[in-house]
Amino acid sequence: MYLKFGKFFLDVFLSLFGVIILFPFLILIYVVLFLIHLSNPIFYQTRVGQGGDYFTVYKFKTIKTNTSTNAFLRGIRKTKIDELPQLFNVIKGDMSLVGPRPDIPGYYDKLTGESRLILQLKPGITGLASLQFANEEVILAQQSNPLAYNDEVLFPQKVELNLRYYKEVSFVYDLNILLKTILLPFLN
Repeated sequence: MYLKFGKFFLDVFLSLFGVIILFPFLILIYVVLFLIHLSNPIFYQTRVGQGGDYFTVYKFKTIKTNTSTNAFLRGIRKTKIDELPQLFNVIKGDMSLVGPRPDIPGYYDKLTGESRLILQLKPGITGLASLQFANEEVILAQQSNPLAYNDEVLFPQKVELNLRYYKEVSFVYDLNILLKTILLPFLN
């Protein structure tokens, strides 16, 4: 019952509340990033969503080469502020606050067997795998072949964590994950 109705209302209520509360901050980040990029600071990318359908995810652009603003952009990425535009994905109904992180085509859409249960969930801004691998960029940077390490080690672990979430999803579980996500930048 929660998965069908409660999660929707939690997502919409908290996302709208978040957008209203964070609106001045979002505008400030938007303007600063616009001045850095001299173009639209929103990054659009196709991701795999619920049912294996594709959707467009929104993020703040945090990649720019040959600039002294790289530390600022890395800070935006490290604190996950670049993910805040995904609140609009939640309001649109493409995403949930908590669920498997949406991946690029070629991963979740290729799952087989029990792992495909993950696709019954809307992708989330945060989730168990997001918490477990909050420092994924650092982990991958330490590997001689980051893509192979992601495909052979990290991705299978993410699938297991997301299956666990699928089997245990509840209101309390979602609130617990949201609280840990909010506290994560302060714990590192």
